[in-house]
Formats: sequence, C-alpha cells, structure tokens
Amino acid sequence: MKIIDIHSHFYPDNIKDMESRFGDGIWPGFLRLPGEKGMITMDGENYRPIYEACWNAERRIEDLDKYMVDIQIICATPILFAYEKPAEAALECAKVINDAAIELCAYNPSRLRAMCQVPLQNIDMACAEVERSMACGHVGVQIGNHVKNKNLDDEGLITFLQHCASINTPVLIHPWDLMAPERMPKYMLQWLVAMPAETQLSILSLILSGAFERLPRSLKLCFAHGGGSFAYLMGRVDNAWRERDIVRKDCPNLPSSYVDRFSIDSAVFSEDALDLLVKCSGADKVMFGTDYPFPLGEIDMGSLVQNHPILSQEQKSSILGSNAASFFNLAD
Repeated sequence: MKIIDIHSHFYPDNIKDMESRFGDGIWPGFLRLPGEKGMITMDGENYRPIYEACWNAERRIEDLDKYMVDIQIICATPILFAYEKPAEAALECAKVINDAAIELCAYNPSRLRAMCQVPLQNIDMACAEVERSMACGHVGVQIGNHVKNKNLDDEGLITFLQHCASINTPVLIHPWDLMAPERMPKYMLQWLVAMPAETQLSILSLILSGAFERLPRSLKLCFAHGGGSFAYLMGRVDNAWRERDIVRKDCPNLPSSYVDRFSIDSAVFSEDALDLLVKCSGADKVMFGTDYPFPLGEIDMGSLVQNHPILSQEQKSSILGSNAASFFNLAD
C-alpha cells in the first residue's frame, strides 16, 4: 500500500531579504536559530517558530522513512501568499517560492513533489504562473480560500479555477488570513475556530452561489483540514436550503449533493471525525494529509487512517494513497 501525504508545508531558509527585494510594505522573513530551529519573522518581530524540516529535505525524508510515507507533496506556508501586495511583487515572490520548492524536491524527486502558489490578485498573472510552474514539475497549485474580501465565488477566482481545469492542474484550497483576529487573540483560537470556519465558508461560497454549475466536473479541488466544519454542519445547510428561498436562490440542487465535486484531506485527528468524512463524502474523496511539519499536524503520520477501527482495508488504501495518485496524476 503506497502512502502519499498531500498536505505538508515548507518554508525556505533564504528569504529573509524579501522586504528589500520586493518592497511595498511588510514581508515575512526568517531567522536561523541554534539547533534545528528557525523563526518566521514579520516586521522585525518573532511570528512563528518552525524547525529544520521546513527547509531541509534530508531531515524531511528522515521523518518520511520513520513513518513509512512513500511520497509527500509540499506547498508553501500560507503566510507567503502575498495576496495583499502589488501584483507584480506577488508574482515575483511566487516565482521565488515555486522555484525553491522544486529545488527542495530535487533532493529526492521520487519522494518529494510540490504544489505552486500564484498571485491571485491578478488572474492573468496567476494563470500564467500556474502554467509555468506545472511545466517546471509542480503537480498542482495551492491557493488561499479568499483574496481580501473576495470569496471563491468571485468572478476572477472562478476564471482561475476554470483555467486550472483546462490544463489539468489540481487545486488545494487552504485557509489563511483568518477572520476576526481581534476576538481570538489567545489560545490559538484562530487555528481552532476561525480556520475550520474559513474552510466551510469557502466550500459554501462555491455551492450556494451556483459556481459549481459553471465549473467543469474535470476540475480537481481539495479542501484542507477535512473541509473544516462543513461535514458536521451539512445537515444544517440542507435544512436551510429546503426552508428558505434566500438560501437556494442561486443554488439549484440540495447542497449536500455537491460533495462529489471536491475532495478533502484526512487531517481531523479523530476517529469519529474521519468516519463522518467518509460517510459524508465517500472514501474515494478523502486523501491522507498531515499538515506536517507543524505542531498542529498529525505527529504520528498515518496512524489515524491505518488504525481506524471501522474503515475497511480497501478504504484505508484509497485514503492513504490511491486517491492521491489519481488526483495528482502521479505515476506508479
């Protein structure tokens, strides 16, 4: 059984000069610390500690070997998206990050693959960069779940998704720039409350707006973190659609009928939650994802799926590897 982790992050260790390179405001930076540690910085202040696996491919492979993960797909830490910057600067940033991802994967291209990022504030630039990156060896694109106040039903973002479908580029949608930070300053509540809510918002933006009626079925979409709170609250959404015309105004079909239009990862950390995802979407729509190497990721990589008491061996095999191999067009 091949094991493929579709949700992991990296952070290059050579981007501390981004502010001087790109200008136009505050950019994330990096400080190397003693041992295997590093620090993401923002405006000269410590922002988030990370460790060597974020930038060191050899260290990453050691962990993959430890947990018998065959392939890991990496994508940028979302703080690097730069959607709030001028488009030209965000494009140059994306090129730097995307080329760094390919360089990291070159250490062992049979074990490491990468998704690119794009400057979504300019759709023409985003379409051009996703094409360039796919030609350079990326296997998909990671995008944020919104661009400023534009949700995924924005006309430009729909155009980008249509373009991804036309060039057979899988899309991972990851929450970022989380809502209401002033109300969640402590206890990592932004990660625990806002992040699942942002993901549900992005899914419902596509469903209730009727965007899925305009997107081809060939489009490969995956939402991170098990789709956030979507599966648990799907019954509430269906009930609202049945009872209120303002909910179904632009959505011609029952919201739950769209679960076959997207995949989700398995990063939910609970046997009951994973069981709900499979019941909601089907085992063929769930892919193994860890959120490695962050501490809120799955530390014992693969154990949730492998040790699940209800899933069949066929379902486990699909979730751990075969779904991802098909989704990301990975050759055997």
